[in-house]
Amino acid sequence: QVQLQESGGGSVQSGGSLRLSCAASGYTYSSYCMGWFRQAPGKQREGIARIDSPGSAAYADSVKGRFTISRDNAKNTLYLQMNSLKPEDTAMYYCAARQSRYCSTFSFFGYWGQGTQVTVSS
Repeated sequence: QVQLQESGGGSVQSGGSLRLSCAASGYTYSSYCMGWFRQAPGKQREGIARIDSPGSAAYADSVKGRFTISRDNAKNTLYLQMNSLKPEDTAMYYCAARQSRYCSTFSFFGYWGQGTQVTVSS
C-alpha cells in the first residue's frame, strides 16, 4: 500500500525559504517517478516539480530557479527546497508518485499525500 506523508510546511515572509519533505512507504520508492504539486484556494492543482527514478528533474516556469526537487532513495524521501518565496506561492503542497521510472509530464500521478500548507506573507 503506497503511503506518502508530507511535512515541513508553515508560514514564512516573502523572500524566505522552506524545505518540504515527503516520506514514502509501501512500494519500491526508487523505481517511481515523484512529483510536487500545489493547489491555491480557488485554483486548479498544478504540477511544479518532478524527478524521475535516475534523478532528472523538471520544473514549472513559475518555480524554476527558486525551487529544487531532490530525492534520497536510501531514505525513501522526497524533498522540495523552496527559496525566494513569494505570496503567490501560498498553497497546499502535495507529494505524488507515479508508477513509472520516467515521467515527461505531470500527468498520471496516481498516489497522493495529504498535503502540507505553505503560507507566504508580504
